[in-house]
Parts: sequence; structure tokens; C-alpha cells
Amino acid sequence: MKIRLARHMGLCFGVKDAIQLAEERAHHGPTTILGPLAHNQTIQQRLTKRGVAFVERHQDANTRDLIITAHGISNHTRQSVQDAGFNIRDATCPLVHFAHRTLHSLVQDGFYPVIIGKRDHIEVRGLTGDLRTFSIVEEASDIDEIPHVPRIGIVSQTTQPIERVRAWVQQIEDRFPDSKVCFKDTVCQPTKQRQSAALDLGRSCDVVIVIGGKNSNNTHQLTETVSRHCERVHQIERVADLDPDWFFSTDEVGVTAGTSTPGEVVRPILERLTEWARSSREPALLIESSATGARTPLSPLF
Repeated sequence: MKIRLARHMGLCFGVKDAIQLAEERAHHGPTTILGPLAHNQTIQQRLTKRGVAFVERHQDANTRDLIITAHGISNHTRQSVQDAGFNIRDATCPLVHFAHRTLHSLVQDGFYPVIIGKRDHIEVRGLTGDLRTFSIVEEASDIDEIPHVPRIGIVSQTTQPIERVRAWVQQIEDRFPDSKVCFKDTVCQPTKQRQSAALDLGRSCDVVIVIGGKNSNNTHQLTETVSRHCERVHQIERVADLDPDWFFSTDEVGVTAGTSTPGEVVRPILERLTEWARSSREPALLIESSATGARTPLSPLF
């Protein structure tokens, strides 16, 4: 059995920065996070142990410090939090801020706003929270619900697969040939890199393990991308989810992880796979370096 890591995987800089801010604020005293900092139970449990509280509404917070998550919020919600007297600590990812600015610019220029993404996701709620009218495209069928207007401006949730986004933009253009359609690419670079790397695994590996939270959109998207080319794909949250019956001794096993999956979750999974690989009939245990693409022994990682 051989193990191959995706070229790009795991925590993105936006989530890393948000975790660091939360830990710093917790060191100075009680603090509260508005919504999930990242869609990962391990991160949430770690912060909870350090005294960080999580609430869905700012009205339920019992501390003066209130952290905005990496997913961002609307200006309307931000103003409500400020008016309630909280000290806002903003952990919004810069690339989410960019998506907000891009969307607002389109609206100011007279475009009807269309957001490609998951309707109930915290990031999408933040993007739409300041809009009076808009359309969300979560499925291709949602395109039929977009009204006929002269100008259509399109942005995307930052963690959507760019190939799907572009395909739906084309469908919108085809459906509204007399409208001016302006698409601004707001899919973040870490998502694009992880999607591309996951695609490579799906095309070349016998089985692929995708590590990430059950409620993590970007992890689900990685799983969906890999599934288009590999029939044996398993999305797991922790090492206990691994099943040895998923693997054969001659398999090349691909491993990737979502942008909200920390190294402390990935490491024990790699260790378990390493144990199984070493006990298999195939002596060559190799891993592909995410930095250079060079194959090196797995054991020095631990």
C-alpha cells in the first residue's frame, strides 16, 4: 500500500489567523465567538476548553469581546453588534472581505445580485444580509428562478468549486442572452488549489480519504470532486472513522483535508494509515511532498 498526500491540503491562512486571534483573546480573558469559527469540532472543542464561548446570536453573548468568524457577517449585523456595546474582534478572512466588496460594487453599478453558494451557509448569509433583493444559485435548477433583468452581477461563495461556478455562469449567460452578465470570480485561491490537488488524487489513486467536518462545505466539495474520478472515496472526521476493510495491500491511497481541518486531526490518521501500509505485502511506502511533488519516505513526518 502506498500513501500519497495532496499537493495542497488542510488549514488555509484565513482559518489559521482566526484560530490565532481566538486563542490570543482567550488568553486575555473571557471571549465569545459569533457562530462557528470554522466548521470543525476539534477546533471548537479546543477553544471551548480555553474558555471561549460560542453563540449563534450576539444577544446571547455574556462577554464584552465578540469575535466575528472567518466566514464574515453583513454590515447590518456588524452595526447591530456595535450598537449593543460589544468590542468586535474581526477574524473575517480577507478573501471573504473581498467577496463582500465585490458584491457591493456590482450592486452599486446597477447589477442584480446573484450569489452561487449554499443558501443556509454562514458566509452566504453574510453576503446577502445587506441586500433587499437577490438570487442564490445552490442547484442548477435555481437558475430558472433568476428574474429577467437587464444587468446581472454574479459572485460566488469562496469555497465553491470553480469549474461548477463557471458552468453555471455559462448557463445564466445562455438563459439571458439579452442581459449584460458580469461575473466576478470570488472563489478563493486556497479552495482552487485544494480542488485541483484533490482532482489529481481522484484521477491517480485507488482510494481517497477526505478529512474534514461533516458540516464543512469545502470538505464536501473536495469529496464531490474526487468522486467524479474515483469510486472509493471516504470522508472522515477523525482517526476512529477509518476502516481497514476499505483498503487492499496493492492500493495507492490518496489523502486530502479541507481548509478547516487542523494538523492535529490529520496526523493520527496518517499514522494509522502508515501502520497498515507497513504491515501490507507491498514494501514501498511513499508519500508525495505537498511542496515539491518529490516522493519521500513517510516516516520522517512523525
